[in-house]
Amino acid sequence: MVNRFMMAALLTATALAAPASAHAANVSVFPVVPDEPRAVTVRAKGDGRTDDSAAIQQALDKARDSTGHGIVFLPSGTYRIARTLVVPPGVRVYGVGPTRPVLFLAPNTPGFQQGVSTMVVFGGGDQYRVGDVPVPVPTVVPRDKVVRDANSGTFYSSMSNIDIEIGAGNPAAAGVRFRMAQHAFLSHMDFRLGTAFAGVYQAGNVIENVHFHGGRYGIVTEKTSPAWQFTLLDSSFDGQRDAAIREHEVDLTLVNVAIRNTPVGIEIDRGYGDSLWGKDVRFENVSKAAVIVSNEKNVFTQVGFENALASNSPVFARFRDSGRTVAGKGKSYKVSSFSYGLTVPELGRMGDYETEAKIEALSAMPAPRAPAIRDLPTMADWVNVRSLGVVGDGKVDDTAAIQKAIDSNRILYFPTGFYKVTNRLTLRPDSILIGLHPAITQLYVPDNNPAHAGLGPVLPILESPKGGDNILSGLGLFTGRVNPRASALLWRSGEQSLVEDVKIMGGGGTPTADGKMLGTLSVHTGDPVTDARLDAQYPSIWVTDGGGGTFADVWSPNSFAQAGFYITDTSTPGHIYEVSVEHHARNEFVLDNVQNWEFLAPQTEQEVGDGPDAISLDIRNSKNLLFANYHGYRVTRTYAPEKSAVKITNSSDIRFRNVHVNAESGFATCDDEGCGTFLRASKYPFDNAIEDVSRKLVVREREFAKLDIGAADRKIPATAPGGPKVEKLEDGFWSISGAATDANGALYFIDRRFQRIHRWSEGKGLEIVRDHALDPVNLAIDASGSVMVLSSLGAKGGVYVFDPNGPKDAMTLIEPTPVRAGGSARTLLPVNWWNNGEFKDQLDFRTYEFTTLADMFRRDAGAPKAREYVSPDGSLSLPAFRTWQQGPVDHTGWRWSDSLNANGFVSGKPGERVFVTNGSENMTYSGVVGAGGALTDLKPFANRGGESVAVDGRGRVYVANGQIFIYNPDGSAAGRIDVPDRPLQILFGGPDGRTLFILTHHALYATKP
Repeated sequence: MVNRFMMAALLTATALAAPASAHAANVSVFPVVPDEPRAVTVRAKGDGRTDDSAAIQQALDKARDSTGHGIVFLPSGTYRIARTLVVPPGVRVYGVGPTRPVLFLAPNTPGFQQGVSTMVVFGGGDQYRVGDVPVPVPTVVPRDKVVRDANSGTFYSSMSNIDIEIGAGNPAAAGVRFRMAQHAFLSHMDFRLGTAFAGVYQAGNVIENVHFHGGRYGIVTEKTSPAWQFTLLDSSFDGQRDAAIREHEVDLTLVNVAIRNTPVGIEIDRGYGDSLWGKDVRFENVSKAAVIVSNEKNVFTQVGFENALASNSPVFARFRDSGRTVAGKGKSYKVSSFSYGLTVPELGRMGDYETEAKIEALSAMPAPRAPAIRDLPTMADWVNVRSLGVVGDGKVDDTAAIQKAIDSNRILYFPTGFYKVTNRLTLRPDSILIGLHPAITQLYVPDNNPAHAGLGPVLPILESPKGGDNILSGLGLFTGRVNPRASALLWRSGEQSLVEDVKIMGGGGTPTADGKMLGTLSVHTGDPVTDARLDAQYPSIWVTDGGGGTFADVWSPNSFAQAGFYITDTSTPGHIYEVSVEHHARNEFVLDNVQNWEFLAPQTEQEVGDGPDAISLDIRNSKNLLFANYHGYRVTRTYAPEKSAVKITNSSDIRFRNVHVNAESGFATCDDEGCGTFLRASKYPFDNAIEDVSRKLVVREREFAKLDIGAADRKIPATAPGGPKVEKLEDGFWSISGAATDANGALYFIDRRFQRIHRWSEGKGLEIVRDHALDPVNLAIDASGSVMVLSSLGAKGGVYVFDPNGPKDAMTLIEPTPVRAGGSARTLLPVNWWNNGEFKDQLDFRTYEFTTLADMFRRDAGAPKAREYVSPDGSLSLPAFRTWQQGPVDHTGWRWSDSLNANGFVSGKPGERVFVTNGSENMTYSGVVGAGGALTDLKPFANRGGESVAVDGRGRVYVANGQIFIYNPDGSAAGRIDVPDRPLQILFGGPDGRTLFILTHHALYATKP
């Protein structure tokens, strides 16, 4: 009997060994093996029967070179695997040969029947130098293998021209786990899933020209590891049992995607939102809903489509919570525009929730559009530059040889290597330059190169001709550290041109010809060899003089440049798809005299040392622009306030869709208390999303779905400030928070950057009561009038107390002690929290439901603490929240905890109900103070929140969220107080307790509502 079953399984495996005939059209895009001497080629059977897992894994492990990067070639064949393959960080895997190779999971493969089990896992490095693996990948087969997941420091890893096929009897199987950061992709793949769970479980960065057939889902994903966008291009889904895509918070951007023969197109998980944007998406035979929208009244729910087409799909949008639907029109219809979420009606206004749906019936479905990303030319036309005398050893000057190769050949292939360039390389109108790994295939300018020295006009590495039909793919461009006239790319090519998979070197993750790796956690600029030369070169990418085209999966983080992406003097259409621009001192993106461009999933980031004064997007003298799924991020470690993410000057006709401006993140680490994940929010995101410099108006909402900036000459009516008069009491601070009031109503607060503790009272005005170098963060006043201070100084932080009217050198340290049973002291709790799933999968592998944000908040806030800091008079208890350290364990590391992260404290006795706000949901809750600082019975109160909350003597609740929103005790809206600057912490004080103090970064305000 055993032999008969074994024979049956073998026959089934043999039948499934080769790709099905229906997919024979999946022609290999690499029909011959590229000439890559450093690449590792898999040596395995590839017959569809032999277990090739070990041979493939051996090649993957061998591929990484001294820089931590590599290339693996998988020849044509069908490779049966019986366990998870782990792709090391920085390794790219390419299928090569006349037919696409197939990774094949045979029917009933042990380990792929329960939970979720992935065939291929893209792994990550030890990003925070903790040694252990805090959160091992839970989807590895066998389960006891410890694998570090890809993370926000995992770059370049990719897979292309390889199909995935899953046999029957593997209901828990998923093809690829791909939770990547920048410059990573899956491309030219087919997933034949049968009855499997999904093709991709956990996605990141870019998936292009990938097609999903069958399965319960095509893609199931949470947020990416760095919490940035995920973009899907030129792909399709067909025949999924539950939904083509199931996701939340992944900032999903779709361009030219077809979804067919499935109940649901895109399902946003219960209890979550997403920034979802689709352009040219087709829905065919989608029976229940093209998109299911969850968490309706939440700012993180931002859903938009442009030019969506549908046939036999009667419901375009279904709202999970309310049951509301947006129906299509007729058998076939076009959704020219759709938007749901918080809509900002005009510059200078706050937003409210709206639905826009422009739908028209069609007599027939239009033909599919051309791909967003054009194909590379056939390999038969590639000419290897090494055959033309180009050396690429990092030492020989290759400038003349490369220019000669460009002049005499249309398509050039650059094998991995460092190509020294000392002057401008000028492309032909039809030049195409191709590489396979931009980290280790670089054109670079040596430091202090004579041609790039001194004062003079821009001298780029590569320059394209006006109107050119050019392609750059798979290359790195490095302008060196000290070359004032340098720019990486001066681009004048036309609308059909393409720049894809190109990395501008400089900053973290840069291997160099001289072996000096750039970027470590211990250096906050992101580049340890800047030699104080930030902002000392021309822009890295400069599109000008009528230039345009498509830029996809481009990463530009060179801190030496004045900007990462600079566009000037053009009306030629341009298309930005998943472009990351980071780490510049002044500007990330700059547009000046630009028209007819769209920016889909642009992402910016400002680091601590290089970007405290940088803005994300500077738009000047421009019009007819679209920004969708725009993400303006500042690292959590930053210490400097900045007014606005986007600045607009003399510009008009700009559409913003799905705007996300933030400064929070998470990390996984280990300490003497164990391993785990920690979530934290910064006090220093951009104060405003948008500032129109010409009109002197700002947009305070940092999360919204829609804003149209119309004609330049339109008049925007002035609005009277809402609520009572707000008075400025003091200004000139760096950034103030951590405030508390004493029994007489005097306000105590901290100017953190200068370590000053101030007091403000009606009788004496502003005073400095302490300015010792003790890193104070948050304050409380005990019943005896002493000031209790939470400090970030020391390995875990600490708490001390002092008499504000006593000797300046007197203080009392408070050591944490076990929580007392039945204590009556008032418990101090963070007024604002940040609680969101990072790194750790939130999917319950038994129920296939995701833990919601609200449940995570209840779980973590409701956990009692074992120890507490008690004031000397016994009146206050500060729970000892666990403190984590990111980076070095010495004084240069950063310490984080819920109490250190907070803008201030609220307090209550055990059993009392208090109000707090959770920024990860933008929600305000009420909860009951429990033992050990637990916050229990959490109930949603208002769908505004994130920064601070206060309650007046009448029970009205005040919520700081761009402005101050007032709610009656029953949660109904009661008004708004408009403040000249963004309110960060609010609390009541004054002699009668009725003064609402309002702390902004630079000024202290007050009002009496």
